[in-house]
Amino acid sequence: MRSNRAKLRTVSMAATLPMIAGALALGIPAAHAADSPARQSLKGTKPLWATAKADKGATANSAQVNAKVYLAGKDAAGLAAYARAVSDPSSPQYGKYLSAKSTQARFGATKAQVAAVKSWLTSAGLKVTEVTQHYVAVSGDVAAAEKAFGTQLHNYAKGAKTYRAPAQAASVPAGLKGAVLTVTGLDSAPHMANHDDTLPAPDAVFKNAGPFSSYYGSNIASTLPDAYGQKIPYAIKGYTGKQLRAAYGAGTYTGKGVRVAITDAYASPTIAYDAGTYAAKNGDQAWKTSQLHQSLPDNWTRTTECKAAGWYGEETLDVEAVHAVAPNADVTYVGAASCYDDDLLGALSKVVDNHLADIVSNSWGDVEASQTPDLAAAYDQVFQLGAVQGIGFYFSSGDNGDEVANTGTKQVDTPANSAWVTAVGGTSLAVGKGDTYQWETGWGTEKATLSADGKSWTGFPGAFTSGAGGGTSKTVAQPYYQKGVVPDALAKANGTTANRVVPDIAAIADPNTGFLVGQTQTFPDGSQQYSEYRIGGTSLAAPTIAAIQALAQEARGKAIGFANPTIYADYGKKGVFHDVTDNPTGSGLAVARVDFANGLDAKGGLLYSVRSLGKDSSLSATKGYDDVTGVGSPAAGYVLSYAKAAKKH
Repeated sequence: MRSNRAKLRTVSMAATLPMIAGALALGIPAAHAADSPARQSLKGTKPLWATAKADKGATANSAQVNAKVYLAGKDAAGLAAYARAVSDPSSPQYGKYLSAKSTQARFGATKAQVAAVKSWLTSAGLKVTEVTQHYVAVSGDVAAAEKAFGTQLHNYAKGAKTYRAPAQAASVPAGLKGAVLTVTGLDSAPHMANHDDTLPAPDAVFKNAGPFSSYYGSNIASTLPDAYGQKIPYAIKGYTGKQLRAAYGAGTYTGKGVRVAITDAYASPTIAYDAGTYAAKNGDQAWKTSQLHQSLPDNWTRTTECKAAGWYGEETLDVEAVHAVAPNADVTYVGAASCYDDDLLGALSKVVDNHLADIVSNSWGDVEASQTPDLAAAYDQVFQLGAVQGIGFYFSSGDNGDEVANTGTKQVDTPANSAWVTAVGGTSLAVGKGDTYQWETGWGTEKATLSADGKSWTGFPGAFTSGAGGGTSKTVAQPYYQKGVVPDALAKANGTTANRVVPDIAAIADPNTGFLVGQTQTFPDGSQQYSEYRIGGTSLAAPTIAAIQALAQEARGKAIGFANPTIYADYGKKGVFHDVTDNPTGSGLAVARVDFANGLDAKGGLLYSVRSLGKDSSLSATKGYDDVTGVGSPAAGYVLSYAKAAKKH
């Protein structure tokens, strides 16, 4: 596995939740070019860090390898073409989805292809350990792997450690041309734990200190210094489903008859209790029997490395946000065995192979620089298999703005950069008295703390802390649906060629105008108790948009599928989107925040700060399409537009 990390997309009131170590890759499709008449190269299977300078010599022949050979299926080009056709409102095939069974029969690998792949692998001395619709898993020693994949395996220095990797790109026999998509597992960075783990207890408790606003501007911080020439409101206690439904035009729709899936790693052991308690305490509709399902693996792995307990809050936020906005939608949580890409890909595949839902919310990802081509086609294949069935995937765009402060390099996040998913950006949302929509800015926060004498904000407006991910991909070409909508200044930001720009759409993400969530947490005395706190991040935006899509699907009366072609086709139509800008009121915007120094109570003292809104690193929410909020957020006419479209088709 590679050393890239799949990360949570949640920003709490205290700080970003723990980074999740793992491997996630999605980018350009793996190209197949002939190394020799007898072999076909699998580009991207040699990692960039496996350089001649880092080469420490050949790996011992007896060392063990566990690999997965991903299957291309019988008609990869046809799959992509059909996925586009059924998703494009201007296509005569729009909405003519296939069943999971028909999809596999039409585009999946044939029995002959699978038999040929197994024969090739076993003849080289590898043992087949698992066969699925998507891959053939094998194990064996290095000598057998080298024979099968036509490359030597060497040890390479990577940082302070040494890992195994192919000395050149892996290849397959020419007779298997078109049958193999890629292979993973030939490199060993980081070390793959093979033992099964049990899930840890929930993370330590976190609570917000007050004072709060119950709606935007309801409680002014009159005793604190001014910001931008005026007194500012205290941060929201945490918006509820009622407020979010009103802000985004839910109307009378509830998501009835619509299935939503959520993928993350691991599983909160208290999700059913937490979700039920939260709904009862915050005015949401009670969960019906069998409305919340979980699909979990037999065993968990890498729980320490992936900080498993950190994912509980992610699942809790996703589940509670979807139900708050779409209270009648059926929700299925699909937990991956770890935060590694093979396991996350397996969770996505499970949704598609069994058509568990039509809408899939995903609040995890990594920076584009960590993506490698070898798994790109495998991910996009799953997204395309979903599209032909009427399944749409929604991915959070990231919580570090342009990623410069985080990585030193301006870049977008992945898998949100895939041309086959809907990338969800983030906003700061002001919902006023009577649940009225006031305005939104692009989510980007600068923080300054209260001076020792309490009379000013030190270094105002302060340093950038977090913001919605966005920008221009360096690896993914511009998809057809963005042409004519995304300005060339953004599409060609990296050169003369137009590339994919993210996000596509946006919703509430700023933790300072965030969502109230309820979760069982571990208190200092060791007890585990239900507690509520405000949270944000594009981890909130993604399930919010997924829930709104459930309302839209109910209005349409049919699956929406891959939504981007429709979203961009509706861009510019009156009343469909809020055109979000960074300066909606004409003056600077900020909120005052008070936090417990110890994260629990006032015993450790209070921390006062001012959080400026609409300052997302180098990214800007401007009039029209932008790289913070895409086409904008759903307005009152968004859900209704699907009802109107249903009458036309």
